[in-house]
Amino acid sequence: MTSPLPFPPTLREVMLRGRWIGLLLLCLIVAGVFAWLGQWQLGRAIESDPPAPGATEEVRSLTDVVEPGEYLPEPLVGQRVETSGVWVPDDFLVVSQRFNDDVEGYWVTGQLRVAERTSIAVALGWAPDRETANAAIEQLNADAGADEVTVTGRIISDEGPAVPPRSEPDRMSRMSPAALLSRWHDTESLDVYRPYLASQEAPQGLVDISSPAPEERSPINWLNIFYAAEWAIFAGFAFYLWYRLAKDAWEREVEEFEDARGAASA
Repeated sequence: MTSPLPFPPTLREVMLRGRWIGLLLLCLIVAGVFAWLGQWQLGRAIESDPPAPGATEEVRSLTDVVEPGEYLPEPLVGQRVETSGVWVPDDFLVVSQRFNDDVEGYWVTGQLRVAERTSIAVALGWAPDRETANAAIEQLNADAGADEVTVTGRIISDEGPAVPPRSEPDRMSRMSPAALLSRWHDTESLDVYRPYLASQEAPQGLVDISSPAPEERSPINWLNIFYAAEWAIFAGFAFYLWYRLAKDAWEREVEEFEDARGAASA
């Protein structure tokens, strides 16, 4: 009499084997790391000390907001600041494609020497055409390098340089202190502010730059919340992957068992 074949293992029996328990522990570690990353991302999503409403409209000293060479923190973009310095002659340059109340024109910019070897790029005013901008530059060069001036305006992040068209190699269409620095004079060992200053009052011959207050930001960063949710999904997927691999192994054993039983019956 032939002895009956044993029953195939159950899924629970397979999962309780040492190999799969070890993989489960590894999944717990991975999921724990993902959970920690999600919690960290969630902590960054909610700003615990958001700027007070209207904080950007309070005029602050430039050095209290940002230091030379530093990036401008996002909550301070558009902050009204005040600084004093001397205009450097022959460093008044034109930046094109500047809009004032939806009208395209030009900005006249200058190098303001705020300390012995420290400068900031300033957008002084807007002009409707290049001829008006050039006329304003002639007057500014005539007055530059004499008396100290005080400039009040909004501090704004560098727009980054852009490659000029071949037909106009000297044209600048982005307000970039880095690009302006390459054309300034007396720049050896010069410290330069990364952001630029948009003056609230234009000199004679130019129009005040339209620079409204920045919109109030929400204290909740939804992008970081989305990232936190992604980490939670990754943590859950680690356990699903362990379950799927264990189940695949169990199904292979059952299939091999059925094949063996079929061969024995034959």
